[in-house]
Amino acid sequence: MIPFDYRRAADPAEAVATVAGRPDAVFLGGGTNLVDHLKLGVAAPGLLVDVSRLPLDEVTRTADGGLHIGAAVRNSDLAAHPEVREQYPVLARALLAGASGQLRNTATTAGNLLQRTRCPYFQDVTTPCNKREPGTGCTALGGWTRSHAVLGASPHCIAVHPSDLAVALLALDAVVHTRGPDGERSLPLDELYRLPGDAPERDTVLAHGELITAVELPPPGPRTRRSGYRKVRDRASYAFALVSVAAALDLDAAGGTVREVRLALGGVAHRPWRAARAEEALHGAPATEDAFRAAAEAELAEAEPQDGNAFKVPLARNTLVAVLRDLTEGPGGAPSTAEEAR
Repeated sequence: MIPFDYRRAADPAEAVATVAGRPDAVFLGGGTNLVDHLKLGVAAPGLLVDVSRLPLDEVTRTADGGLHIGAAVRNSDLAAHPEVREQYPVLARALLAGASGQLRNTATTAGNLLQRTRCPYFQDVTTPCNKREPGTGCTALGGWTRSHAVLGASPHCIAVHPSDLAVALLALDAVVHTRGPDGERSLPLDELYRLPGDAPERDTVLAHGELITAVELPPPGPRTRRSGYRKVRDRASYAFALVSVAAALDLDAAGGTVREVRLALGGVAHRPWRAARAEEALHGAPATEDAFRAAAEAELAEAEPQDGNAFKVPLARNTLVAVLRDLTEGPGGAPSTAEEAR
């Protein structure tokens, strides 16, 4: 047993001050990721500051009609929220694909966004890992690479980010609100995450002691309603994505031209991957399978797979095309997630 201190924060200000005041302190939310790492020896904090009971567990409307999602909202509650199911189906689908019901009942919004990689070498403390111990090397290079990155990797790390929720939120242009030692700030979700570069131990741009307090979604519209998520995994019961695609699409009145599109990929990079090249290729393009495929090819042109995961490149291309094809069928795109949420 590795001893540690535990403290339950009374409010966000206390939580931030407590963690910021100790280099070995971390926030504890639902614990579905951190507790695993404590058991494995991957993490050994000296102090856990419990933020799971802070008043950050509500979903409310913003002044402009968007959604304000508290950091402590449970994944199951968010997936079942009627406005999420009806106005942001990509989000509900990603949450329902993300974990078992038991985990969704415990996992929080902020914790899901900040979960760490499931790379087997990161989780095995007997192997070198730059993400776990900077400067020790990356065992995955030349090792088992089936689940690893094909985009944005570096010689120091080829691990992927595991969150399904983050991929969906990226396609929705979500904004993250934080509170830290230097005050409050808001940043687009796309700016929260880092590529590994030469510092793969840093997953995000958050400072030590900076707490995510909420995630904000833009007002619903044609693009958010015509949205969907598809996750390809080794088993349907419960597994992390080999490849996932979140898409939000707006077509012209005739349904033949792409007016606006947002695309994000999961399971392919150290961070949720915004498919900006594909978006650019599709803007104003015909809503056809040929156009979708050309956009996917443009996005994946610089992919650098390992020996064990080259299949991810055609898999990502085909999944992206399939999601966009589904969203162009019928006036509302993909069917409702109401049944899945039950």
